Parts: sequence; structure tokens; C-alpha cells
Amino acid sequence: MSEVFFSLTGFQRDLLYVIADLKQPSGQSVKEAYEISSNAEISDARLYPNLDTLVEEGLLEKGNLDRRTNFYNITERGVEALGTRRTWEDRHIKQLQ
Repeated sequence: MSEVFFSLTGFQRDLLYVIADLKQPSGQSVKEAYEISSNAEISDARLYPNLDTLVEEGLLEKGNLDRRTNFYNITERGVEALGTRRTWEDRHIKQLQ
């Protein structure tokens, strides 16, 4: 599990955190939430390939809201990956104290 999570880019990890906080968000909802939380704009050309990578890794599932709109949900594997990352971060931050 951890090898997959540590191979992700920071942006991909951030997307997981954003999606974990939303209920079946569309790609555009993910984009809006990311831009609000990070105060940085992202292009569709950057967003969608990264969402596809997270789906391919089994960290997100992708479904259809309608014929033109997809939604994304974090999978159990994605939740486990976030927990693994959090444990790793906590361990390293404790070393600073």
C-alpha cells in the first residue's frame, strides 16, 4: 500500500484529501474545492489525467452522474493510503519535537 502512495505526486495526494472531504464530487467540484483550499488555479489538462491515475491505482472510483458528468469517490484503499501517509507524517514530525 505505502509504495503506491509514496509514488504519487504531491498534487495527486492533495486531490485524494480534497475528494475524501466531498460526497461524489464531479471533476469540476474537485477543481473548485482544490482551488479554494490551495488558493491556486489548476487547468482541466492537469486535473483529469491525475484523477485518471488515481482511479487506475485503485485509490478512487469513477462513476457517471449523467452522460457528460463523472463523479469520484475515494475507495477503501484510498482511505488506507491516507492513513498510511498520516502515520508516516506524524512519525517524522514527532522527531522534530
